[in-house]
Amino acid sequence: MVFSSYLFIFLFLPIFLSLYQVTPAPWKNALILVASLAFYYYGDPAGTWVLLCSVVGNFAFGRCIAATRDRGDGDPAPSLASRRWLAGGIVFNLGVLAYFKYVGFLTRNIDAFGAWLGRPELVPVINAALPLGVSFFAFQGISYLIDVYRGTIGASRSLLQFATYKTLFPQLIAGPIVRYKDVADELQRRSVSETQRYEGTLRFVIGFCKKVLIADTVAMTADAIFRLPADQLTIGTAWLGVVAYSLQIYFDFSAYSDMAIGLGMLMGFRFPENFNYPYVSTSVREFWRRWHMTLSSWFRDYVYISLGGNRAGPVRTYANLLIVFALTGLWHGAAWTFVAWGLWHGLFLVIERVVDFERRRIPTVVRHAYVLLVVVFGWALFRADSFGHALAFARAMAGIGVHASQHPVAEFLDPLQAMSIAAGLVFSLPLYPWLRARLAPRAAGWVGAPAFASLFAIASAKVLSGAYSPFLYFRF
Repeated sequence: MVFSSYLFIFLFLPIFLSLYQVTPAPWKNALILVASLAFYYYGDPAGTWVLLCSVVGNFAFGRCIAATRDRGDGDPAPSLASRRWLAGGIVFNLGVLAYFKYVGFLTRNIDAFGAWLGRPELVPVINAALPLGVSFFAFQGISYLIDVYRGTIGASRSLLQFATYKTLFPQLIAGPIVRYKDVADELQRRSVSETQRYEGTLRFVIGFCKKVLIADTVAMTADAIFRLPADQLTIGTAWLGVVAYSLQIYFDFSAYSDMAIGLGMLMGFRFPENFNYPYVSTSVREFWRRWHMTLSSWFRDYVYISLGGNRAGPVRTYANLLIVFALTGLWHGAAWTFVAWGLWHGLFLVIERVVDFERRRIPTVVRHAYVLLVVVFGWALFRADSFGHALAFARAMAGIGVHASQHPVAEFLDPLQAMSIAAGLVFSLPLYPWLRARLAPRAAGWVGAPAFASLFAIASAKVLSGAYSPFLYFRF
């Protein structure tokens, strides 16, 4: 069940919000837990058992870490026993993630290496079904255990509260990655004001419209061009395909985050922001401060800093950055193209540090152009099915070895798709907050409410016609 489906919009959500409104405060967490498990079970019945094991396992490891953390000799450092429980908890979460997401990738690569050595079928290839959202709830569990170990938060004493946190359906499938400390107080007591209801509804509607009217429409252009044989790509079609995909992945993923944050508000939770107009960045470093912000901060706090960060000299810093971004790429998918995509970004982050890029007096327009080129070429690698496919797009975008094609650019741009791409280009800029800041609150309501109500009606009609697609990050 996805947020942009008619089943969610017109059945699940109204029923849930109606029940939530009348449920007494002590029972609201139980209602959320039941609704979240039903939501997840509808999308992945088999994966529900993995989710429940993650809930119980992380709760138990958290309690064990907290119970053994005190050394008993006045030393504030965590005890050896606590460190062992932490290691066990991390292995537990990474084990779940590795088996379901990477075991097929690992066994296929071992087989390929065996074939190169003349030993084909060295190991049996294992293909495990990927549970929905496993990348997100595994990282969520690791952050919880590390924070308990560091003393940043106390371990939850209520399995109900912890299960509610782990299964919260707005952020369960594709984030944002909500840390326990972000919602610990709200799990115990929260309220929803009229302002929150309005802001939450508006945020959800914005995300819904971004997903249905922009992301799903430009996806048709991107998918059609990425299906073309390599020898039929031209400069125009290659650039159009990659620009369309750049808009698709941004509006698809940021739309999910908007909808999740809006749903959280309607339930009394404040989830962290996940996107902040990344395509206006003037450095790759800034791009990663604006793109998938909860993932970036997760890798910074739990991997980069643990590796030593920038405390051990420039060479070690550069190595740490490359390691982190290789892992970032691998987190997105079990394929070498994803690892290469992560290293592509890591390489430019290293270059920017070496040349002290952000302090150099470079015209802003040049900075923007540089970042967009890096990001867009990176998306070609991210979207491609193989390195050969990615290279074909890179060569076509650079105008190398292209020939006339029977597929003109106009073939992939009907008026609706052209309008959606234009809207995507405009609204990838911070136009909405700029306009909202310049309108009086009452005027913003008068203008915004009818406009978004109309867009919601159009998007709903499109959904009811059956024209919707799953969120891209469900695959990651």
